[in-house]
Amino acid sequence: MIITIDGPVATGKSTIAKKLAQSIGYIFFDTGAMYRIATYGILKHHIDINQPEQLQKFLDTFQFDIKVVQRERKYFFEGEDISKQIRGKEVTFAVSKVSAMKAVREKLIAIQRELAVGVNAVFEGRDMGTVVFPEANLKIFLTGRDEVRAKRRFEEIKVQNPDEAFFLTIEQCLEAINKRDEYDSSREHSPLHQAPDAFVIDTSDLTVDEIVYKILEYKDALKTKRDKQTPPSAT
Repeated sequence: MIITIDGPVATGKSTIAKKLAQSIGYIFFDTGAMYRIATYGILKHHIDINQPEQLQKFLDTFQFDIKVVQRERKYFFEGEDISKQIRGKEVTFAVSKVSAMKAVREKLIAIQRELAVGVNAVFEGRDMGTVVFPEANLKIFLTGRDEVRAKRRFEEIKVQNPDEAFFLTIEQCLEAINKRDEYDSSREHSPLHQAPDAFVIDTSDLTVDEIVYKILEYKDALKTKRDKQTPPSAT
């Protein structure tokens, strides 16, 4: 079974997807991290994304590893643990442009679909239920009030990059997420939007546990509906 969780930045996608996957014994995939790994590699090797041949040559051999180290998910590129680097300012600044490139999305979508074969998994991102897994069993779309999301983003940066947060304000975070929303929603390839059959949850005033419980209710309701629609086997 594939469950997709989409939504704009700072709606709690990764935290909720991870908690949901743990609660039902599914594999969790943070696809945003995958685009950050690709961005890190492009920056490391000084790839000009506006040069199609140069970009495609990089993508043809692009690989990464995901490992669980002391119960924490770690991301590796060319043998290096880059879990911290992919959340840094340089990658964060470039990832939107990189992830909007058609060739990059095609490569990552192929990897994501390959990872989904034969497993029960929760995939979190921005186009999981619309482009990558349009036939997913359960689709969730998370939303949240802008001011709440800005505060969450600010707190996240304080934890991940305290040096960067020292010169940052919540107002700057609000401006940044509004720009990111507009960019993601209007990009040519795989724009951010809600799948017609997705369940929408506003995360602004809910705890992580409350959101996970709501998703599980949707999951159980869909299972009940399918069971009713399945004709009894002949005896």
